[in-house]
Amino acid sequence: QVQVVESGGGLVEPGGSLRLSCAASGTIHVISNMRWYRQTPGKDLEWVATITVADTTTYHKSAKGRFTISRGSDKNTVDLQMNSLRAEDTARYYCAVLLRTSVTTSVTNYWGPGTQVTVSS
Repeated sequence: QVQVVESGGGLVEPGGSLRLSCAASGTIHVISNMRWYRQTPGKDLEWVATITVADTTTYHKSAKGRFTISRGSDKNTVDLQMNSLRAEDTARYYCAVLLRTSVTTSVTNYWGPGTQVTVSS
């Protein structure tokens, strides 16, 4: 069994910063990549950023230059540093981890419950 948990959300003023963290635990054989998504009520889930096992990073155009995805000190953790936050960044942020639980299983996405980020003055 695999658990994914996000933390670090909260209320911040426009122009401020927040750092989100995500930790995967449980029966993990190997992680392929870790991603951040976000969603606001009534809108589709939006991909934000990805980091691969080789530490290659990619970003949605809205996040590029302001957000940084990185692996934590524990290889099963990933952070999202968000700077210059805007009102339109307000959303629930989700972490998704693509991994195998054993040599014989296929890669599967595991999701956390999300953490709320609100950007408002």
